[in-house]
Parts: sequence; structure tokens; C-alpha cells
Amino acid sequence: MKMPSVIVTFKELGIAAIERSQHGTIAMVLPNDPEIDGKVIYTVDDIPEKALDYSKEQIKLALIGYQTTPRSIRLFNIAPTVTTVEQPVLDENGEPKKDEEGNPLTTTTSVTSYDYTQVERRLESAQFDWLVVPGIAPEKVQEIATWIKGMRTNKDRMVKAVLPHCAADHESVVNFTNDVIKTKDGKNYSTADYCARIAGIICGTPATISCTYAPLPEVIECDQFTKEEMDNKVDQGELFFYGDGRKVKIARGINSFVTTVQGKGEDYRKIKLVDLLDMIHDDIVKTGHDSYVGKYANSLDNRMLLVTAINGYFHQLETEGLLERNQNNANIDIEAVRNWRESNGLNTRAELMAMKDQDIAALNIHDNVFIKAELSPLDAIENITVNCNIQ
Repeated sequence: MKMPSVIVTFKELGIAAIERSQHGTIAMVLPNDPEIDGKVIYTVDDIPEKALDYSKEQIKLALIGYQTTPRSIRLFNIAPTVTTVEQPVLDENGEPKKDEEGNPLTTTTSVTSYDYTQVERRLESAQFDWLVVPGIAPEKVQEIATWIKGMRTNKDRMVKAVLPHCAADHESVVNFTNDVIKTKDGKNYSTADYCARIAGIICGTPATISCTYAPLPEVIECDQFTKEEMDNKVDQGELFFYGDGRKVKIARGINSFVTTVQGKGEDYRKIKLVDLLDMIHDDIVKTGHDSYVGKYANSLDNRMLLVTAINGYFHQLETEGLLERNQNNANIDIEAVRNWRESNGLNTRAELMAMKDQDIAALNIHDNVFIKAELSPLDAIENITVNCNIQ
């Protein structure tokens, strides 16, 4: 027996769900700044006065957003670990120097590093949609990517991250790859230092559109690519911006997922669609936890009420322009009921196959509810072809 599982939501969630998807929450991990730890930022007025300049800058970058600003930014401090390392003294040829007695000369240096284990434990119970770790060292990027993927696959937490130069091949990781970033105020940023800006754009994008071609008006200089190079970067799952001669804008709103498999195709490459599916998942789980698990008898009538509620929620998302009209439906998962009854020795496969679907739906399945749904999420317009005939 495992923990109760949640597979239901309610129609009333529709409007609130759209609001949440328009204002995503960012979890931002900042180095060596205890002043900001545990703070929640909604506007620039919420930034602690005693925060480090670097922290203030990163928060402000995220708050720029896109069509809206992020719903909130939850701040986490990570303290540095300083270790002493003894290294050989080298001469101009790179050879170790020695003293008069022939003993190698050494020097002691301090090395600063960051252990993300403790902050990962805190993040596991925190509410957020997107994680960003400004200034993260290259050798730590894969660690965060592995953790964020594990949160989805092992903990059922639909969280995502914007990471620098991280070809994770997963829908939970946006692989931001711009190296040349210069803004109007004369500042130059590294890839890791501009991930907060990208997370802010994503969280400031309404659920009905994508961040493809989202402009970055503050950027005056960035990497230059040929059309072929940009096509290759998109194929490789990179999110980047470029200048088109008029403005700097994001090429395509995609994540790092590139290796499509059966049941997980091209749709999972789009940030917009993954965000939408995650929103639906989270609404179902939250409402089930709060209002349904353990509160109703598991009769067919109550199971059908769940089906009706889910379909009502889908209809609300259709009216909000998030799902294609008349192509979304939930119903009792007859095959799942068959499999459960057979695996628990309650019926043979022959008996179950001889029964009508409505009779199978009414069978006792203890504390389980099996519902399947067909969804048709709406993407944003991104590829336009116009054929013109000359008269």
C-alpha cells in the first residue's frame, strides 16, 4: 500500500488556474547573502535594503518579466564552503619550484565552493514553478539538472529550471546558451548571470501565448548566428536570443528535450505546452488533496461525479483558449479497471472481456479511481506560410 493518489479536479478551478499560469513563481538561489533568505518578492519595493548588490541585480532582472511580471520570487541563500588547498609553486616553465634543499615549494590558497544539498532539501517542500541559480559554477549545473528531473519523476513535483549550457534532453530544463550579453547600461553578463532574466520572461508569459520572439529591449549586443546555426541550435534544444536588425528577441520558447519517444513527442519541447500540462496536473493534485481524498465513498456515482468535474474543468480551459474546443474528454478507464480486477484475482480476463463497459465501470475497485483523459492543448502560432498568386 502506498500514499493516497490524486486524479481529480473541479470545474471551479478553471479561472484560478489561468491566473496561476500567467504569474509563475520563481525560486531563486543566491550565493552568500543571508539577508535575503526566506524572503518573498513581488515588486522591487520588496527587495531587502541590506541585500548584496549582486542579489538586488538578479532579482530586478527576473522582475522585468514579459507581458506580465512573475507572480513572486522566493529567495534562498546558499552559504559558501571555504577549503584550504596546498598547491605547488611553479616556475615560468610550469615546473615545480624547489628550495635549496631540493624540497618542493608549496603555497596555500582558499577555494570557495557551494554545496546545494541543503537548499535542495528546502526547495523540495517549497512552492515554485521555475528554479534559477544565478552565477552557478559549470561543474554544478548537471547536479541541479539531475535534481530537478528527479523532482518530477520521483516526487511528482512539476517544477522546472533555467540553467546555463545544460543539454539535459528533458522538458524540465531550459538550456540557455547565449554567451555574449551586453545591455544598455554598459554591463556585460555571463550566461549563468542572465538565467534570471530568462526565467522572468517565461513566468511573465501568459498561458495563451509562448515566449517565442519575446523581446529583450535592454540588450544591445549579443551572439551573432547564421540562419543555419540558429536552426541547429533549436534542433539541439537550446534557448537563445538573437538580433534581427531591429531588436533582440528569443528565437524559440523551447526546453532542452530533443529525443522524442512514443507517447512523448514534439509537444514536450515547447515551454508553453509543458507549462500548461503541469498546471493541469498541479490543479488536480492540489484540489484532490484538499477536497476529495478520504472524503467520499468510492461508488460509481461518485466516480462519475469526478469525471463530470474533470470535463467541466476542461471546458473552462477551452473557453480560456488553452485547449482545443470539443477535443478534450475524461471518462472511466475501463482497461485499467480490468487490469486491476485481474491482477488482484477478482476476475479472469475471459470474464472481464465478456462484460459490458458499463458493468466493468460499476465493479468494486476498493480505494482506487481509474480515469483516463484525452487532451488537445493549444500551441501558439509560430510558423506562418503564405502562398501568393500573382494575377
